[in-house]
Amino acid sequence: MTQNAQSRKVPFNPLVIIPARMASTRLPGKPLADINGIPMIVQVWQRAIEADVGPVVVACDEQAIFQAVSDAGGRAVLTSSDHPSGSDRAYEALCAIDPGSDFDVIVNLQGDLPTVEPEAVRSALKPLANMKVDISTLVSEITEETEKDNPNVVKAVVSFAHGATIGRALYFSRQRVPSGDGPLYHHIGLYAFRCEELRRFITLKPAPLECRESLEQLRALEAGMRIDVALVDTVPLGVDTPADLDRARQILS
Repeated sequence: MTQNAQSRKVPFNPLVIIPARMASTRLPGKPLADINGIPMIVQVWQRAIEADVGPVVVACDEQAIFQAVSDAGGRAVLTSSDHPSGSDRAYEALCAIDPGSDFDVIVNLQGDLPTVEPEAVRSALKPLANMKVDISTLVSEITEETEKDNPNVVKAVVSFAHGATIGRALYFSRQRVPSGDGPLYHHIGLYAFRCEELRRFITLKPAPLECRESLEQLRALEAGMRIDVALVDTVPLGVDTPADLDRARQILS
């Protein structure tokens, strides 16, 4: 066990950070998109509050998002508009609000998941009970045959013991992997980082496999970081297009 793993503790003290930015090629102004009278970013903030795992902060790049969250009674932090990823934005927010390093786990919840179930947020923390795990995330078994060959559905290659719902991620791909008989798993982009690993991750340069697959989590695996996953029943709807927005409105109506 590494020195970092030896110093880790359970239970931990999580902070939920929701990165949000206005720039979106397919759905401009996405965080403020109206979902049944509530901005999408506020819908996501509400799901995080309902999860009740710790304080919730929105890390945003424009005053309009900050104001929408504040008007709903939430806390937001303005961050740079130049961040290459939500992880970088989350880390800037962490540094701004936690200079004393009181939190030891960051739940990075995407700001375009208004239908995420609170239980899924809670499940993302479960793999971190293993002190050797650096980052945790979620998967769900793929049941739609068309999704298995859809490059927009990211697959996780996971080692699950028989009957287990927590396993170690070995690889992520946009292709249909692994080959052979057996279930395929849809990766859900909700992460829980130990704070020291988030700090390490954002200092790493993009890695060859990350660039090849266009999957940021491969940077962590290539750097030797351990990612474990929790198996959940439902994939939350990610809102990227006007059609997705209409579906979210129906689901939350």
